[in-house]
Amino acid sequence: MKTDLQLQQDVLSELKWDPKLNPAHIGVEVNNGVVTLSGHVDSYAEKWNAEDAAKRVAGVKVLAIDLEVILPNSSVKSDSEIALAIANAMKVNTYHLDALVKAKVEDGFVTLTGEVEWQFQKLAAANAIRYLTGVKGIYNNISVKPKVSVTAVKSDIDAAINRRAQSDIQNIKVLVSGSDVTLTGKVHDWSEKNLVVDAAWGVPGVRNVVDQMSFA
Repeated sequence: MKTDLQLQQDVLSELKWDPKLNPAHIGVEVNNGVVTLSGHVDSYAEKWNAEDAAKRVAGVKVLAIDLEVILPNSSVKSDSEIALAIANAMKVNTYHLDALVKAKVEDGFVTLTGEVEWQFQKLAAANAIRYLTGVKGIYNNISVKPKVSVTAVKSDIDAAINRRAQSDIQNIKVLVSGSDVTLTGKVHDWSEKNLVVDAAWGVPGVRNVVDQMSFA
């Protein structure tokens, strides 16, 4: 295990080695294994890169970021200018994030909201704006809502009915449209009907269940 002094020296060396960073105004303190980066940087991208560099150092397990973003005059932008740049960045993004993600800019700090199907889309949204001039910080509040699949719904219903020794699962048909699930087919009683509906509601991503099942 590295001592605090060894960790400090290794983190400082990593910061100096990374060409994307100017470590002149970045301080490194280590106390009982907790690494703290302090000081100031010229952009949010540099702050993010400093954090990334520290995480690459073996032995760093707890990291505190106390870096302030102080933009040089040439990088200062109004919130309106930043918002426009974000909108353009989302439009040209490979994953068509402009239709999924919303951004609010306040004093250079960007809050991202919306829903996507995959974690990589959430990360891509932040990556798309990290290097925009004028951005001081990013709060990525995008939620990941997995796409509902017929297979997943059918499988969960099947498992629920099998656990309760019910029958005729093959009579239940599942139609998925976006996050809406429609159930058709025949069940024997209200108990089985409620069981199928509850199983459909239990699938991640389902927002609405339409029960069109009838009794056999």
